[in-house]
Amino acid sequence: MRLVVTRPHDDSERTATTLRARGHEVLIAPLMQVEPVAADIRESWAAVIVTSANAPGAIAAHPARKALIKLPVFAVGRRSADACRHAGFTKVTTAGGDVHDLVRVIMDHGADAIGPLLYLAGEDRAADLIGELSARGIAAEMVVIYRAVTAPFPGYLIVALKAGEIDAVLHFSRRSAVNYLAGADRADITKQALAVQHLCLSAQIAEPLVAAGASLVAIAPHPDEASLIKLVEPAEG
Repeated sequence: MRLVVTRPHDDSERTATTLRARGHEVLIAPLMQVEPVAADIRESWAAVIVTSANAPGAIAAHPARKALIKLPVFAVGRRSADACRHAGFTKVTTAGGDVHDLVRVIMDHGADAIGPLLYLAGEDRAADLIGELSARGIAAEMVVIYRAVTAPFPGYLIVALKAGEIDAVLHFSRRSAVNYLAGADRADITKQALAVQHLCLSAQIAEPLVAAGASLVAIAPHPDEASLIKLVEPAEG
């Protein structure tokens, strides 16, 4: 298939590598880019929590990094766990890919026994992790350390959609899906942009596409990259 990945550049490159290994043509068209946010982080934490592979890298130049990477870290899934190890964390526990399983893993480990947990978060979040933990008596605080900002709709994507050279677009966030629609509207190619298949990480991400008139929409059974990529094979038929 001829696929488009709209994630931030580094994430898109990793996804594209997986897809190309399966024989697909992939066009990388980042509609979001990630940048760190200045944050005041104190050092008295029992452990760290991350729900995105973007979080560990966002503390690379932070003064608290040296202390934080010595702590245990709970990662929502394999990708974020790998990013934690790459950032220097050595005590990494990996959950099954969603927030509910992450909460269960944190509870099973009694992670807050010696102090509160630090959630290194993005500016936009799909779930209320702090609320979920608080409801279970687990003390945790959230610090926003990165944000995703809109990237321009690339001209080569406009050309490819106009030429009918795209079979499907993979959407990993609601915001990038909204950016996709807005960029297509500005380029006056909404009809072509909606006509392709749209493979979405969640129902929430699919909502703006469906509302705009997209009819070929599939939603991953689990909110992780592996589940989304599995949609590509059925889409071929």
